[in-house]
Amino acid sequence: MKAPGFAGGLLLDEYDKPILDNILDSHTARELREGLKNIYSVLKEADPHLRFVLLTGVSKFSKISLFSGLNNLNDISLDAPFSTICGYTDEDVDTVFAPELSGLDRDAIRRWYNGYRWGDPGVVSVYNPFDVLLLFQKREFAPYWFESATPTFLVDLLRKRGVFTPRLDVLQAKAQILGRFDVDDITTEGLLFQTGYITVKYIEEPMLGYRIYTLGFPNLEVESSLNDLLLPVLGISHRQAQTYQLALLDILKRNDFQALKTHLQSLYAGLPHDWYRNNSIARYEGHYASIFYSHFAALGLSITVEDASHYGSVDMTVEFDENVYLFEFKVVETSPAGQALAQIKEKRYADKYRASGKQIYQIGVEFSRSQRQIVAFDIEIV
Repeated sequence: MKAPGFAGGLLLDEYDKPILDNILDSHTARELREGLKNIYSVLKEADPHLRFVLLTGVSKFSKISLFSGLNNLNDISLDAPFSTICGYTDEDVDTVFAPELSGLDRDAIRRWYNGYRWGDPGVVSVYNPFDVLLLFQKREFAPYWFESATPTFLVDLLRKRGVFTPRLDVLQAKAQILGRFDVDDITTEGLLFQTGYITVKYIEEPMLGYRIYTLGFPNLEVESSLNDLLLPVLGISHRQAQTYQLALLDILKRNDFQALKTHLQSLYAGLPHDWYRNNSIARYEGHYASIFYSHFAALGLSITVEDASHYGSVDMTVEFDENVYLFEFKVVETSPAGQALAQIKEKRYADKYRASGKQIYQIGVEFSRSQRQIVAFDIEIV
């Protein structure tokens, strides 16, 4: 028997799992939400007897929808003092795991598994612990966390909303959007952020109390794996994707631009006619750039979307071996012929990389909406 007035603690892990497991079945998800709401409301009544309560989960359901009876919660997801609570820091990897690093590329570990950040850019980013532990055990790089669960509901939602895949790495949202998640109101930004597929990159505060978060992929594992998973949404089956990716890698190693143009035209020509008729994204000009970007990103290449410089932003930069490829996209029905390459030169996007010592290629890619194809592929070497 506990003495009267005894104050205990409560740890509740994966508080949201029943709802997430049924998120595509809105009727069942709503029933589960109401049932959990009743359970969690008991915690409010037990407040005098609880000294410490910690709830953890993938998503952040609003207090109104799930915690209306438990309105004294303190959300610490983006609080700087807790920014490293869910992962390993660089210091952890270099000290605690120092004996495991021999024979592994330290920079590659950082590119593949680091990059999760909760809060201001000044806070320390963390590594996915699931990935790091399996890397040290198996001694080879692989998307361990991503393969541990297939986010079917996420892919389905992105498909329904006409996903523009290059935008996934440069999303912007207010803090309220990141915290808005409910059965009947799931924002794309909130879903991707709360499930770990994008993270905080920059924070701006244009006015007091108003913060804008720029979000993007945390690391190479997530960027390449999610884009690979989204290729069928864009009309490229997994079987086709593997064949095309192997061919793309070979072409880049040879730096054969005529082969690259032919390869990409073949990629677009292979999209089924029914896909254009049955998918909402086909109505948007951006789907041409989505296919282009996701094809490169799924290969695990170093890519920067909307690569900013003093003069503007080039649509996509790819760095491979000792080469830098600057891609600008245009649709001929809306822009004059030759405008893509002309913009790269006029805006001097290449200046940013002149001191790198790498060979720079400026590439203007022009699509035709009526032909559903690349109709110009202009290249100039800097």
